[in-house]
Amino acid sequence: MRVAEINRKTAETDIKLKLNIDGKGSSAIDSGCGFLDHMLTLFAKHGRFDLEVVCKGDTQVDDHHTVEDIGICLGMAFKEALGDKKGICRYGSAAIPMDEALILAAIDFSGREYLGFDEQIPAEQIGSFDTELNEEFWLAFVRNSACTLHLKQLAGSNSHHIIEGSFKAAARAVKAACAIEEGFENEIPSTKGVL
Repeated sequence: MRVAEINRKTAETDIKLKLNIDGKGSSAIDSGCGFLDHMLTLFAKHGRFDLEVVCKGDTQVDDHHTVEDIGICLGMAFKEALGDKKGICRYGSAAIPMDEALILAAIDFSGREYLGFDEQIPAEQIGSFDTELNEEFWLAFVRNSACTLHLKQLAGSNSHHIIEGSFKAAARAVKAACAIEEGFENEIPSTKGVL
């Protein structure tokens, strides 16, 4: 099974995260940030990942450390669970409509860290969530999963819809990239022979 368990404690956050890539989409999320709980729940659901997250963070300051550090842990979990990446499709993409918003996500578990982020989120906050933290989350994920991820807003004016579309599109793209390619289960999907 492609699973990982990450325990990470700093002066700012204490995070316990469990991931099963080949799950059913179940989740138990308690990040201390309601909006992020919502995003991670739908990420698990649409990617069909089983995901558990418990975070005790310094949210009395703001949500920045919590959001970034959970992104770090989720990236670490995917990197660990994928192992040598033998048999995976490697690439995945999805274009997801969320009402008036349309978000494109494309990912490559290449071993190279790059985030292409092109979203214009009109509101500075959704509830207590600073919307600039959307980019911070994905940057932390990319750096720690060692992937290339592009998130591009093709349409949209509602901040909640844009960010929700990002998490849904990313989930579908990650799911496709992590899928095992039938007939090539024992191959590394690279001419280099390593990812």
